[in-house]
Amino acid sequence: MKTFPTFDLESELYTSGHARIIGVDEVGRGPLAGPVVAAAVWLDPSNIPDGLNDSKKVPLKRRNALAELLPQIADVFIGEASVEEIDELNILRASHLAMERAVAGLNVPADFALVDGNLIPRDLAVPARAVVKGDAISQSIAAASIVAKVRRDHLMLSLAQQYPGYGWEKNQGYPTKAHREALQNLGVTPHHRRSFKPVHNML
Repeated sequence: MKTFPTFDLESELYTSGHARIIGVDEVGRGPLAGPVVAAAVWLDPSNIPDGLNDSKKVPLKRRNALAELLPQIADVFIGEASVEEIDELNILRASHLAMERAVAGLNVPADFALVDGNLIPRDLAVPARAVVKGDAISQSIAAASIVAKVRRDHLMLSLAQQYPGYGWEKNQGYPTKAHREALQNLGVTPHHRRSFKPVHNML
């Protein structure tokens, strides 16, 4: 039986006195190339779209439609950390930096964040709770996961056109067999993460 995230965590927090609760998620920790992208989303409790779920479980067409709809009916901001920042800081800290930027960029400041994962970014501007597998539990986190994934997929599609042969339009920079073979045959691009072992070992 399919299960979907709910608004239960958010409702509990609203009942306990919080005024504006957001979901935060990031996409792109595992790839060998491209930035890490995070999104922060405040959902209007009276206007939550159907079909929110972990972005990987939402069909492409629906995912793109939701990513287009959410900024029209919710408060959405996307933060990124560059390949250079990933290499300088490490991927975990860069992921948290992208989350911090997403939260800081919202039109209206939140007073509490539900963050996907088991760690809260150290410089997050608001109090927060870490929620393991949060994109399958909280609709706000699910919305953030969708927005972040669609943005990153589009970025990798654009980079794929500039650097053909690596298959980024299909693998989004993840270390697939085809991507690894292209690294061997075509070499390292400026968009590869040099701190990641398969890339680092080629330098």
